[in-house]
Amino acid sequence: MAVPARKTSHARKSSRRSSVWKLEAPTLVTCPNCGELTAAHKACTNCGMYKGRQVVVKKEA
Repeated sequence: MAVPARKTSHARKSSRRSSVWKLEAPTLVTCPNCGELTAAHKACTNCGMYKGRQVVVKKEA
């Protein structure tokens, strides 16, 4: 069986794995009802609308 001739350095190992841990910013879209930025395919946190329907009812304090 093949055995590595040299130890893999920390820099070489880290540079190989550096792209694995990158996070992407969530995609934000504007709500067609109120214009607030919200996550795609989720109900609007401001007005509670999703696909033209009221799905979340906000409680008045």
